[in-house]
Amino acid sequence: MKKVTVNDKMQEGYSYLLTEEVGKNFEPLFKPELTPKQMLELGVFGGKYMTDCKKEFPKNWFTHAKLNSKKHEAKLNFFGVNASQPLSVWRKKGWINGIDPRGWFQWYCRYYMGRRSTDDQRQIKRWLAIKRHISQLKKNCVKQDLSCRPRQRQALLHWAIDSRKI
Repeated sequence: MKKVTVNDKMQEGYSYLLTEEVGKNFEPLFKPELTPKQMLELGVFGGKYMTDCKKEFPKNWFTHAKLNSKKHEAKLNFFGVNASQPLSVWRKKGWINGIDPRGWFQWYCRYYMGRRSTDDQRQIKRWLAIKRHISQLKKNCVKQDLSCRPRQRQALLHWAIDSRKI
C-alpha cells in the first residue's frame, strides 16, 4: 500500500491509500474504455482540468496531454467543442463529493491509480447513467461519423467512453 498526500489549489493535506494495482480490480460493472492518460492525450475538459495537480499522478500522463493552465479552450478537446459545465453547476447539482473536489474525472484518476473510497458506488452509478448517450449516437449517427453529434461524443470522452468507435 502506498499513501498519497495531496497539496494543490483545491485540496490541501488530503491523504489516501492506493490499495489496488494501477488499472486493475475495478468493480465488475465499471468498464471504462479509456485510461486517464489516453483521455488527457485526446483532449478533454478544454485542457484546463488538473493542470495544478500533476505531482499526484504519473508524469507520463502529462507528456502528450492537451492542457492549458490559464483557461478552458474548447479547441483542445478532441472534437473541438465545449461539452463541459462550470464547476459551480456541478456543485449546485450535488455531483461533487468533498474527497474529489474536481469531480468525476479526479475520482476516476484516483480510482484508476488504486484508491478505493466510500464514493465509488455513487460515481460508478453516474458513469453507468451517462452511457445512455451511446444508444443516442447509435440511433442518430452513421457508425464512426465523427461529425455527427460532436458535443455528445466529447461528453462521452469525458467519461472514459471512446465515442470515436461508435
